[in-house]
Amino acid sequence: GFFLLQRAFSYGRISQPTRAWRPSLTSRRFFHHTASSMAHLEGDLSVEVNFIAGNVQTVLGQNKERLCLVAGQLSALHSPKLATVISQLGSFVSAETFKGAVSMLQPGTAVSDTCSVYLKKVMVVALPTMVSRHNSPALPHALSQAVIRAPRGNERLVVVVCPKSQVFASGCGVSRAFPRYNQRSGASTTNVNVTFFITDAADPTVGLSEEEAQCLTVAAKSIGMSQSIVDRPCNLMHTDAFVDLAKTIASELNCSTTVVRGKELEERGFGGIYGVGKAASRPPALVVLSHRPAGAKQTVAWVGKGIVYDTGGLALKPKTSMPGMKRDCGGAAGILGGFAAAVKLGFSENLHAVLCLAENAIGPEATRPDDVHVLYSQKTVEINNPDAEGRLVLGDGVVYAQKDLKADIILDMATLTGAQGIATGRYHGAVLCNNEMWEDACCEAGQTSGDLVFPIPYCPELHFPEFNSAIADMKNSVASRDNAQSSCAGLFIGSHLGFNFSKPWIHVDMAAPVHCGERATGYGVALLLALFGSSSSNSLLKSTSPALVPSSPLAKRRRDS
Repeated sequence: GFFLLQRAFSYGRISQPTRAWRPSLTSRRFFHHTASSMAHLEGDLSVEVNFIAGNVQTVLGQNKERLCLVAGQLSALHSPKLATVISQLGSFVSAETFKGAVSMLQPGTAVSDTCSVYLKKVMVVALPTMVSRHNSPALPHALSQAVIRAPRGNERLVVVVCPKSQVFASGCGVSRAFPRYNQRSGASTTNVNVTFFITDAADPTVGLSEEEAQCLTVAAKSIGMSQSIVDRPCNLMHTDAFVDLAKTIASELNCSTTVVRGKELEERGFGGIYGVGKAASRPPALVVLSHRPAGAKQTVAWVGKGIVYDTGGLALKPKTSMPGMKRDCGGAAGILGGFAAAVKLGFSENLHAVLCLAENAIGPEATRPDDVHVLYSQKTVEINNPDAEGRLVLGDGVVYAQKDLKADIILDMATLTGAQGIATGRYHGAVLCNNEMWEDACCEAGQTSGDLVFPIPYCPELHFPEFNSAIADMKNSVASRDNAQSSCAGLFIGSHLGFNFSKPWIHVDMAAPVHCGERATGYGVALLLALFGSSSSNSLLKSTSPALVPSSPLAKRRRDS
């Protein structure tokens, strides 16, 4: 028996470097914890990811036939109580067998390590040992990678071993491993159950409460929907399809919808959205979903860039740069997914999702370099780069949030600049903010959600002169490309609110983390839920939400000045 155990270990060991994770090829559809369901998109294959509430031992006893992955940091995996719990999977996995497997794990600072406990039916993975201060303590990227690389089957069980503070980020990390959209033939239905061994609970085997399981399942479903939107090609996810999807979701949520479309955009002064999308065969649109609960005390607006395809317009992208531009709607996808989840989980304030939808196409009506557009702010913009289109549609969107929606807090999210990936990398979005407390809150929410962000300089007096124009209020692209491009692009959006705008404005550039390889990550959904968790009736989101407090004496001096 000992020899067979040793052989199983040696066959089962797999080192897993934590480089950029690649989601699995099979498309997924998430199971909703409640009776209601989110709009199903054609081409989404069926996968149910259920976060299971209740005692972990009971859950394992009910899932003995499933392929099982146990994942956590090495110190947590050494828990004697965990070994006893895992033995509930069947007589072939004793507590001693599990302890032996864990003892063989040797994760590195940036490398996970996996060992087979029983052939490939039960696997255990130790996440990397290093967690730096700009990473999420839950290591959700490594966890996603571990789930993706685990043996696949139609029935799977994932046991996450972590403290209570890491439950939300870990749950979202598991969810990101299952993108939904796929047009491959022969894909089968997969069912995944997820449970938690909470290491710092008085009784770690208690697992998730019903409320926590519901929160994670709703978040997972919205992450999956966002992934599906971003992964879908423009011949399917064009502006008309995006509008229809948004209206369907609003109907399911019992929210009101405003749609401004085509020539009406021009007539009502939305020169940015109309100018970008007027050459496409499908008309551009501004879509607003509004949730207005009784007793609301403030108004929050989330504005998303929804460029369903970006050819570059008359500044045509080369053939090697254009593939993948279906992902330029990632900001709007994250906003729509975050809005749907927030409303379902009981958002207590007025909440608006403002989707700025257009296709940056080539045609007789395409915007030319040297054209001048008047945006909704009434400011004039000289076009010197038709491929810098996202900031134009968002300039209209944030001003609509300010003027028409009377928003107290405005957040925009966009796949805005390639420079973002250079500035903050593949995993961290860039946050540009006129309010230091909200900037700090974004960074904290990134760590508690797994949608990491890092601040970039907010300094209009040094960066906005890059847009100087001799004939208009501004140009739409910088004079010099070596002067904080991502900050400049964000400041273009903020300039339409005005740099004296006294309310919080948050800009998130997520051009790099919106995808990994050829698959979408669903970035943004978890970040929004965590950042605004204090406005949710869900206790897990409330515990995840950062506190808005002065970060340092320097921050206080800046505010006082």
